[in-house]
Amino acid sequence: MKREIFLLIFTPLCIAFFILFFIVNKSGADSFKADAKSGKEYTINAGDNTNLEIAVLGGGCFWCLEALFDRVEGVVEVASGYAGGTVENPSYKEVCSGTTGHAEVVRITYDPKLIKYSEILDIFWLAHDPTTLNRQGNDVGTQYRSIILYTSEEQKKLAEQSKVKAPEKLKLTQPIVTEIVPLQVFYPAEEYHQDYYDNNRGTGYCVFVIHPKLKKLGLE
Repeated sequence: MKREIFLLIFTPLCIAFFILFFIVNKSGADSFKADAKSGKEYTINAGDNTNLEIAVLGGGCFWCLEALFDRVEGVVEVASGYAGGTVENPSYKEVCSGTTGHAEVVRITYDPKLIKYSEILDIFWLAHDPTTLNRQGNDVGTQYRSIILYTSEEQKKLAEQSKVKAPEKLKLTQPIVTEIVPLQVFYPAEEYHQDYYDNNRGTGYCVFVIHPKLKKLGLE
């Protein structure tokens, strides 16, 4: 009888506890998704306490790099934004004016157990032409420059090593002009820039610029 009374009281409490646990954990996951475009630095502890890491890169229009890295295994989140300049919270119009010093970049959040920083850099070199100064195709201006913004001394070392090896790997005939500089601040771009390719596949830029690049790299 005592056991039946115990189960009668204890079972609803267990159910309530698990429901609360689920809600709290789901909330945490949603918060992570929101932070991915907030400009904040963060480290997420997954179920096995795996720490996610961040890479910030610029290689022409951020729509291209975002669409590309969104399709890479091991990448958790990609956000388009601005970095490398001197103006706080710049707008797209200001960055396009060439007066802020910022480059269009992407912030790549990835799981280092699934993909290494050096592998992300390998993809980066393939994704654009690192030999054209302040230009990618018809996109011209300092905001389209090739740039790696490191967040640690280890990233700096790997970036410099990768830059030295890239010409031979890519069979380049011109010198690489990619900047390697410390990341100061990442400013997320306006909401309409986020996931631009997936939300605007029918536009001319997506059809004639982004899609062929994804297809060439086997990502679409």
